[in-house]
This record gives sequence, C-alpha cells and structure tokens, in this order.
Amino acid sequence: MRAVLVVNPKATTTSERSRDVLVRALRSEVDLTVRYTRRRGHATDLAREAAEQGVDLVVTLGGDGTVNEVVNGLLTAQPATMDPARPSAERLPALATVPGGSTNVFARALGLPREWPEGTSMILEGLRLGRSRTIGLGRADDRYFTFCAGFGLDAAVVHRVETSRRKGRVSTPALYLRSAISHYFVGSDRRHPTIRLERPDEPAEGELATVIVQNTAPWTYLGEREVNPNPEASFDLGLDVMALRQLRVASTARTAAQILSRRPDPHGRQVFRLHDLDEFILVSSRPQPFQLDGDYLGEREKVRFTSVPAALRVIC
Repeated sequence: MRAVLVVNPKATTTSERSRDVLVRALRSEVDLTVRYTRRRGHATDLAREAAEQGVDLVVTLGGDGTVNEVVNGLLTAQPATMDPARPSAERLPALATVPGGSTNVFARALGLPREWPEGTSMILEGLRLGRSRTIGLGRADDRYFTFCAGFGLDAAVVHRVETSRRKGRVSTPALYLRSAISHYFVGSDRRHPTIRLERPDEPAEGELATVIVQNTAPWTYLGEREVNPNPEASFDLGLDVMALRQLRVASTARTAAQILSRRPDPHGRQVFRLHDLDEFILVSSRPQPFQLDGDYLGEREKVRFTSVPAALRVIC
C-alpha cells in the first residue's frame, strides 16, 4: 500500500522525535512518503498531488486545519485512473488522521484517542485489519468541511483566538472562553440580527443573530468535555443547524449551559434548530465572520451549504 504522510511541522502536541517515531511505525505497514507543509493551504496541494498520483492512503499529522486542507485536496483531485462509475469515496485515497493539534475534533469524533501515540496505534490496527468507514462531508460554497461551520459569533471568536495565537498565546479552553466573553460584550452587535436562512420550498427564517452548522457531533471540546449544540448531528446524515435569534444575556447564558450539559438539548424562544438538511443558504445584510472546521475564513454576506453523503473513506 502506497501512502503519503502530510505533516504540519507546527502541530501543537508533537515534536521532531515523535514525528520520527510515527514515521517508523507507519513504514512498518505501508510504503510511505513524508511531505511537510510550508504555508497555509499547502496541505491541500500535497493531498491533491498524492491522489492524482494514485496513492492508496493519505495520513495527516496536525490539527483540524490540516485535516480540512487535506480533505479539500482529496475531494478536488482528478486521478488519472478515476472510474466515474465507482462511488466517489472509492475513487480516492483513504484518509487516516493522527491527532497533533490542540483540540483534534475530527479525530475524536471518529473515536480516536486524543493523544497521538494512542491514535497512531489505533490507525495501525485499522490498517492491519482493513477497518475503514465512509463518511459524509459538508460543503460551504466550493469548500468542504468535516465537522462544523460558523456564521457570526462563533467565527468571530475563532478569529480572536487565531489572532492571539499569532501573538504567541497558547490555544486553551480558557483562551476560547475569554475570547467568547470579550467579543460577546464588546465586539458583537447583539441588538440587530441580520442573518436569514433559506431552504428550497420552505419559508425563509430571518432575523437570526448567529448560526452554527454541524456535520457531526460534537461541535467542539472544552478539554475533555463535549460541546454539543446539535447532539443528533452525524457523519451519516445531512447537516444540522442551531441558530440564536437574539443574543440577550440571560437567554444566551441559558443556551450555553444547555449546550455544555451532559444531556444537551438546546431549546427556548431564542433557539432555532434544524436536523438532517441537504442544502440551505445563509444570507446577511452585512458581512458576518465565517469559519470552517475552526479556521477563520474572513467575512461573508452569503454562503450556500450542501451535504455531501458518502464522500470519504477514513481509517478508524
């Protein structure tokens, strides 16, 4: 089996020594080539190149951003040997994800351990046993995502955290909480919701303040605790949505407590939820912060979301 390991050398929880251990372990099972990312978006190019060269497996060592880039490379590749009669997931290399970031939502949602040594062991076992799973993905305009998207408040928080990390701060649950509280009280326009959700053959839902989209559950983690705005979201179904109509202090705090509970079921007058959607559009009268899989992508006024079933094989 031919495989390519795509390494983010800035991965939060790994070192050069641990990368060497991983490479030796993988080479005991596959014919491995190692490629290192050098800039944002480089993992997309490396994964697309690997797929077009006909490799069987792409392994990532990095966080959720690296995984997202690799997935977009795989899903936009055009292998010379592609058989259009085969399901899309079977035309492309399988994906294996070694957790190397600070949160690793995608890997953990697949059932992999949080730490990279245990994750590597499970992947090696999956390779030996031929154990894989086909999952669906989400797509926002022309970009794929694996577990979540945000339009509004949560994307603004991601932006604040990324800015802090560029200044040398370490990504921690406390940093996310401080960033969320700061933006909520200082940076957000809580009184004038401008987002509208449109679905085919359904009335539009307007005056939404912020929207969370999930392709699986959980949405993220705070340390070991799952954060679940849409607890029924699944890789095997369409997309789930939770929106807040207003960002009032009392109702927002109540919803946050519901999301963080052990049996999350966000509800109330300000909560709007939809389950298992094939497609929808978010439109805002003013630009909104936008993120996919925890990466801030700037501001948008309109984003079209679609569910892409059975899109990718993963080793699990």
